Amino acid sequence: MTNKLAVFDFDSTLMDGETLEFFAREIGIEKKVRDITDRAMRGELDFFESLTQRVSFMKGLPLSKVNEICQNLPLMTGAQEVVSGLKAKGYKVVCFSGGFRNATSFFAQKLGLDGEFSNILHSKDGLLTGFVGGEMMFNTSKGEMLERLQKLLNVKPQNTIAVGDGANDLSMFKYASKKVAFCAKPILKENANIIIEEKNLSSILKYID
Repeated sequence: MTNKLAVFDFDSTLMDGETLEFFAREIGIEKKVRDITDRAMRGELDFFESLTQRVSFMKGLPLSKVNEICQNLPLMTGAQEVVSGLKAKGYKVVCFSGGFRNATSFFAQKLGLDGEFSNILHSKDGLLTGFVGGEMMFNTSKGEMLERLQKLLNVKPQNTIAVGDGANDLSMFKYASKKVAFCAKPILKENANIIIEEKNLSSILKYID
C-alpha cells in the first residue's frame, strides 16, 4: 500500500483567521498585529522576527484567556470535510503551524488529524511572558519538518500534498507534488500548481486521486 501524506497550515487555512489577531483583539492592538502578519505572509518580513515581535505584545495576557480564545477559533469552511475526505483516500493528515499548540492540539483532536507541529507560548504564574519557542518558528521550518516526516513515514514527494496561504508555507512546496495555495498571498500562488480562491477547503478534494 502506498503511503500518502497531506500537510496543512493552520492559521487562515484550517482555521478562518490568525490566532495572534484574536489575542490582539483582546488587548486592543488588532490592527497593529494584523499589519505585521500581512507583511510576513507576503514575504516582506522574516517570519521569526515577525512571530517573536507579535508574541512579545501579548505579555501579561492570562493563559486562561488564551486557551479560551484558542478553543473557540472558527474552523475554515470545509475543514472537516477535507480531512475526512483525504483520510478516506488513504492519506495521513497533519498540521504544521507557525502558531501555537494551545490551538493546534485542540483542533487536531477535533478534526481527527494524525499529528500537529506548532510552537509553544511561554507563561509564568498564569500569564504569558511574551516569549515563544518551538519547531515552527522559521521560514524554512515547515519544509524541514515535512522532509523529516516523509522519511519517518516512508512517503515520497509524489504522494505528498502541501496546503497553505502565506510565505512561511513556501518551504513545504519543495517536498510536495501537489502544492496548494489556498486563498493565498501572491508569493505562494506564484509557486503553487493548484490555486484555490474559493474559501472552502473541500474544493481541494476534486484535485486528489
